[in-house]
Amino acid sequence: MKAGSERRAVPVSVVIPCYHCAGTIDRALDSVAAQTRLPAEVILVDDGSQDGTLERLNTLAEKLGSGWIRIVALPQNQGAASARNAGWDIATQAYLAFLDSDDAWHPRKVEIQYEYMAAHPEVALCGHGRRILASDDVPGDEVEEVSALPITKLSLLLSNNFFAPTVMMLKRELAYRFLPGRRHVDDHLLWLQLVCAGLPFVRLSARLAYMYKAPYGESGLSSQLWKMEKAELDNYWILRRSGCIGVPTAIGLSIYSLTKYLRRVLLVSMRRLTR
Repeated sequence: MKAGSERRAVPVSVVIPCYHCAGTIDRALDSVAAQTRLPAEVILVDDGSQDGTLERLNTLAEKLGSGWIRIVALPQNQGAASARNAGWDIATQAYLAFLDSDDAWHPRKVEIQYEYMAAHPEVALCGHGRRILASDDVPGDEVEEVSALPITKLSLLLSNNFFAPTVMMLKRELAYRFLPGRRHVDDHLLWLQLVCAGLPFVRLSARLAYMYKAPYGESGLSSQLWKMEKAELDNYWILRRSGCIGVPTAIGLSIYSLTKYLRRVLLVSMRRLTR
């Protein structure tokens, strides 16, 4: 392992889905290589890119160490959910962490999150806060005081505060994966399914992930507001069919979700008008 081989690795597999990300993957991967506690392996999943992404991934693997970086090349684009599953299926470590190719991590993300989970083996999923930065911002290395808050099913049903790059989880033989082929709100569905299965979920207060676009309405998949909304509504009825929630709850959540959707449309419209 060329990337910081003097640092003792921790049993974490990092999965990064990559689609047309030749322009951002360096930043994401650099943030992993800069961790104070290195994950034992990084799995880069090329999701059928046609822009030179796979060539860039191979170059980075050679630079940082092919023994540390593993590359999976999917023959056609399937979406982030399927790409994450492909990485998950070959991960060898006890813990899984997910990073998107256009996001980045605080250098102590793995250290703080892994050490918390190792000290609390009853916790199956652990999330944390995030910062939204401009593309040219240089984040600082300070970390706020870290506290932990258990996450209830109700709070998670009402709001998805755990984007994939903020989550670390125990790699167990689970019956659930990201919904194959799903291109929107796949992470929220998985967290809910795992919580409904009785697995404890905790949120750490520290903001240890960096996003370089607004959570919705700016670019990429998050700009497709109605498709995101339809996926969220579908999630509630998947949960209903599995017995996680009842019909009245599914109806109430759908109404609440549609109200949030209308608010988002208004906010995005206002944002575009002020540019």
